[in-house]
Amino acid sequence: MKKALKIFGFLLAALALIIALIAAWVKLTPMPVYEVKPPQVVIPTDSATLERGKKVAELVCAHCHLGEDGKMSGRLFSQATDPFGEMWTSNITQHPTKGAMSRYSDGELAYLVRTGINREGRVVGYMMCHPQMSDEELGAVIAYLRSDAPMMQPSEVEHPAPEYLNSFLVKALIKFGVFKPLPYDGQPKSAPPMTDQVAYGRYLATDIYECGVCHSASFETFDLITPEKSPNFMGGSNPVPDHDFNLVASANITPSKDYGIGTWTKEQFSAAVRTGQRPDGTILKPNMPRFAPLNEQEIDAIWAYLQTVPAIEQAAVLPTSSK
Repeated sequence: MKKALKIFGFLLAALALIIALIAAWVKLTPMPVYEVKPPQVVIPTDSATLERGKKVAELVCAHCHLGEDGKMSGRLFSQATDPFGEMWTSNITQHPTKGAMSRYSDGELAYLVRTGINREGRVVGYMMCHPQMSDEELGAVIAYLRSDAPMMQPSEVEHPAPEYLNSFLVKALIKFGVFKPLPYDGQPKSAPPMTDQVAYGRYLATDIYECGVCHSASFETFDLITPEKSPNFMGGSNPVPDHDFNLVASANITPSKDYGIGTWTKEQFSAAVRTGQRPDGTILKPNMPRFAPLNEQEIDAIWAYLQTVPAIEQAAVLPTSSK
């Protein structure tokens, strides 16, 4: 018996030593640096494509980066009580020293959007990633970010560095490869033809306007490469914060007649997306952005795609841990 206890004690001590060595490795060794391979980016100059870039930037980028000064100067994105701590979105204006537009080349911006890797080769997260966005669309967005648009003009605003950069958990997730660059082979990416309504609607809903990101189970489990593999895809229940950090469960937008939008008409869907008004006249929470600039072709395509998504027969509710 004493021999068994002695062996158990040695094993326990060895395990403790291994854990301590791993913890020291996570805490003390440098963070991994990845090779940055900026692709060639064609920046359009025609008015129609530039208008497209404006629409995506103002509907998607501005949702997180629009500051109190009315420019893309960044805002408080998460609170200190959140799992990864307090986080501010970046100043991405054209300020010569404080804005990202002055530091990044077009190719570096494209690589960041494709992979989540910044110009220094560090993993900075997937919040801004659109790995399947077409090259043409990405070029249009970058053109807008470089334009004379008022919200892109220089802002002096500076924010604290994200707390998660010093988080043991985040360091461990990066060093063990849980957080790593999204796959990108450098090959050209194209949008489906608009004539293929369902495919084009999928592209808009999952790769551009991020319907799937919010309307699935959680931001953490959303699969940016194959969105349909995400838990509760389009079934909602993701705790989405508004700008005051009030959490609301994202809606079930599958064709379920009992829990989703299966009884809605396309016109009712259009009104909800553009104005925030549900078919019963109630107004959606501000967590749901108003996509008023979407044109009829885009609305029709997204609607057609959502009709093909498997219905999820359950109500969208906040997870217990979020209440």
